[in-house]
Amino acid sequence: MFPEKIVPINNYTYEPLFQTALNTNIILFSDKTLISQIEKEVWRQLYNVACLPGVVSPVCAMPDTHAGYGFPIGGVAAFDPERGGVICAGGVGFDIACGVRTLLSPLSYAEVKPIQKELADALFQALPAGVGSKAKFKLSIKQLDQLLLQGTKWAVKQGFGEQSDLEFIEDRGEAKQARPDYVSDKAKKRQQQEMGTLGAGNHYAEIQVVEKIFEPNIAKIFGLKENQIVISIHCGSRGLGHQVATDYIAEMLRKSSVSIPDKNLACAPIFSKLADRYLGAMYAAFNCAWVNRQILTHLIREVFSKFFKAIFLPLLYDVSHNTCRQETYKIDGKERLLFIHRKGATRSFGPNHPDLPLKYKNTGQPVLIGGSMGTKSYILAGTNKSLELSFGSTCHGAGRIISRKQAKKTYSGKILLKELSQQGIEIRCRSFQGLAEEAPLAYKDVAQVVEITHNLGLAKKVAQLKPVIVIKG
Repeated sequence: MFPEKIVPINNYTYEPLFQTALNTNIILFSDKTLISQIEKEVWRQLYNVACLPGVVSPVCAMPDTHAGYGFPIGGVAAFDPERGGVICAGGVGFDIACGVRTLLSPLSYAEVKPIQKELADALFQALPAGVGSKAKFKLSIKQLDQLLLQGTKWAVKQGFGEQSDLEFIEDRGEAKQARPDYVSDKAKKRQQQEMGTLGAGNHYAEIQVVEKIFEPNIAKIFGLKENQIVISIHCGSRGLGHQVATDYIAEMLRKSSVSIPDKNLACAPIFSKLADRYLGAMYAAFNCAWVNRQILTHLIREVFSKFFKAIFLPLLYDVSHNTCRQETYKIDGKERLLFIHRKGATRSFGPNHPDLPLKYKNTGQPVLIGGSMGTKSYILAGTNKSLELSFGSTCHGAGRIISRKQAKKTYSGKILLKELSQQGIEIRCRSFQGLAEEAPLAYKDVAQVVEITHNLGLAKKVAQLKPVIVIKG
């Protein structure tokens, strides 16, 4: 379903108009080049989301938007319980609370370059990656219930990190609404040996060099400077999150009476028992994702300590991009509690937001944007304008332009490995097919996505990062 018209509001904001009526309008943050790359399915998905009950203006699509399950990835939608709003499991997705975490280091690239290959080998050995990757330890169901309830606080108690880490994770790494009893036994069993694993797909651990600083004052507060080594981790809630989504999408299809335009948008009224159980399980998956990234952080710190004595890698920030959260926004002049679904979109809160750590009160939230394999990544700062335009949201990455299946047919993993090595990037992976799926040309230009984001004021460019070591599944 294509829009009848795509009306430009300004250089980077467009409104697609359809022949039939919607429950709210749709706003697309993009430019003409990226609009030309949008698949037909994205238009259908945006249309369907804008037809859901209780949706609040506007449904937003970020510059990296592409087709997902029900919701487009890079999609943001807010639902009002007072207007019959719904909770939509597809609007969060299967990798619940997937996100990016960035660690700082005191090292320059000059200090890492002589041991780059050895460091890459050691990280690849330490970090379980790939389809079905397993940790070197297995948790009991009782231990899983504890971590699902307590989040990163549990991980720190177990020795996987420092108390100071908690301050720089969204919600301090603990979703207090988590209900492990709403998570199925099957989901828990899938996760028993997956804590501290990267998985596959577009997930990674990268050693990066700060290549360029755009905002020196903010960068200084963030702890960033040119030629500095930082480490970024991109992964989520693994098998547990996937099973939570699978379980509740099926149950919403069976039990919910909500009329939906697409079965992939299975949902339940916000104050229904079914929605309450899904949210409790989803928040437990939040805790799972944070703990997963925390354990990976611990493993990375252990590897670095073997190469560099007395080194510590503090946390810059950890932000998730597959979420549903209760947040308050002014609608028609009144403060309203809304349920914000962000599917492949990250929060971008500006200065003085009450949810920010004290350190970032004057800068806005660190926004972590991962590039495609071998391309640049970016650190931005959240803005108050995003609260006006997009329910405090922005893009989360580059965004695919061709499917994984098509990428495997188009690109050779072996050739990509050679090309990236010639650029000075050490790649370690479990599968050449997995490399082909993540070929840089299978994605939009992340620099263009970030430039649009910056020019709109959804977030402000702070630093550009270049990968030198990439660990993939």
